[in-house]
Amino acid sequence: MSSTQTEPDPKISLRTSSIKATFNNGGGLIELLLQEQQQLSAVEDFSQVLDECEIPAQSKYYSKLLPASSPDMGQQYAFEVDLDCCSGCKACVVACHVMNGLDEQETWRDVGLLIGGTTHQPVMQHVTTACHHCLEPACMSACPVDAYEKNPETGIVIHLDDQCFGCQYCTLACPYDVPKYQAAKGIVRKCDMCSDRLAGGEAPMCVQSCPHEAIAIKVVDIDRVIEDAEADPFLPAAPEPHFTFPTTTYKTKRVFPRNMLPADYYSVSPQHPHWPLIIMLVLTQLSVGAFVVGHFLNSTLSEALIADFRPIQATSALLFGLLALASSTMHLGRPLYAFRAFIGLRHSWLSREILAFGLFAKFAALFALLCWLPVDYIWLPLGHQHILSTLSWSVMLSGGAGIFCSVMLYVFTKREFWNFTHTMIRFFLTGALLGLTATWFSILLIGQLTHSNTATELIEQQGIPLTQAIIVIAAMKLSFELSIFRHLTSLRNTPMKRSALLMRGPLSSIIFPRFASGFLGGIILPAMVLSQLHSAQQNEFILMVMVSMIFIFCLVGELLERYLFFAAVATARMPGGVRT
Repeated sequence: MSSTQTEPDPKISLRTSSIKATFNNGGGLIELLLQEQQQLSAVEDFSQVLDECEIPAQSKYYSKLLPASSPDMGQQYAFEVDLDCCSGCKACVVACHVMNGLDEQETWRDVGLLIGGTTHQPVMQHVTTACHHCLEPACMSACPVDAYEKNPETGIVIHLDDQCFGCQYCTLACPYDVPKYQAAKGIVRKCDMCSDRLAGGEAPMCVQSCPHEAIAIKVVDIDRVIEDAEADPFLPAAPEPHFTFPTTTYKTKRVFPRNMLPADYYSVSPQHPHWPLIIMLVLTQLSVGAFVVGHFLNSTLSEALIADFRPIQATSALLFGLLALASSTMHLGRPLYAFRAFIGLRHSWLSREILAFGLFAKFAALFALLCWLPVDYIWLPLGHQHILSTLSWSVMLSGGAGIFCSVMLYVFTKREFWNFTHTMIRFFLTGALLGLTATWFSILLIGQLTHSNTATELIEQQGIPLTQAIIVIAAMKLSFELSIFRHLTSLRNTPMKRSALLMRGPLSSIIFPRFASGFLGGIILPAMVLSQLHSAQQNEFILMVMVSMIFIFCLVGELLERYLFFAAVATARMPGGVRT
């Protein structure tokens, strides 16, 4: 038998000789360890070799997918996707996921599907999408804490994780569904085109990992992007590019059929309802509405009635407002950083909303406090009534400004279901309806707390007008909400039709209790209260129960309406996959 002998590794022999020499010279373990520290490991040897290279080791595979030079004035970096090469393998998705350490359900790059043609000649096209690094990023304009910045030299839109406080408004504002909320960290994150790799001459991971070289980085002219947006040559059924001017270029040598659409174009699914926002919107509108109704009622009452009515009514309205503002912080991923919300005041409607409602809360608290003071209080040199009147107007104006900012906050997202007219009608009618019912409830609360004839006199003077106003406002609001279903007759699959389909289908379990609560609290029970008020023999207990039920049913109905406001919204989106 013969055996094969291998030559000893020179490095191992050298190291063994070095160890023997160290011990022969009287050296101990410490000297040996110090000597070993001066020798590089295999990993360190490899790192040193790479550091000595002038270009990345893999550059020969992707150098042609990178621009030859950096952007000049009037230019920026952009993704270019060759649709003829994209096979839908999702190697780019996996590479991006691994490179950035994303959560299991978190993706910064997605692969969608376009389908069209006929049954005899079907056409299918995979589409890879990521952040488009727009010329006018909606995420950056919407952010209240300036957690986004657009590099002036490269045009790359970068998210500043440390600055973000997790309001998630950018996820609503971006028409391409790019920013993704990371619940564990309480912040939003997004693609930054691997800007650190790009700066070092390396390709982004999605570019480097694509086996078909379908993704490349190009330098685009800003003026050309604006011109292309006018012709709308982006992707079938995608959001209109003139909203934000996306810079990604999708190229193909083929001519797509006219019926080319995303595979999920006709699929409808409810959106995230955002319960903290539901509570905040409804209760702020209730609070503002109650202060407005109380202001105008005070102008018709005698001083004796005002002295009993105004403190309790103003305090109850204030409590609802404070509860609303407290609930809004629950929507933040990092509520301890809520103080940053004023940073984006120049461009963010969310910052403006927070400022307006912050002023509203301060004016309302001061107004409610002064309502409890005696008329002849000596520390009010300008006169008690004059100060209360000024504060009352300040409360109404700041509250109205807050509701208007709430309206514009959703109008900014360019979603048809959240357009200016529809949102304005919804929000202000909610304020009017709940303000009336809350004031009615406060009148009966006065009777329980003061044990005086004030509540009886207020019911005699204001009971019928308040109840009639509730019926009118409720009928108007319910009729307006029902009008959405007229879009079901449309032949086109418009965003409004998709919203109506959502309400008729997946959200039908919410539709019934919403309209049942609205009709009971806004029309049926108020009609019964009117008959009770016109009766010669009024039963105070029955009246108290019915008014309480009116308030509860109307409040529940408006909370469900606001749930539908978020869950039933539909919008144009980038191509997705087939939904089952």
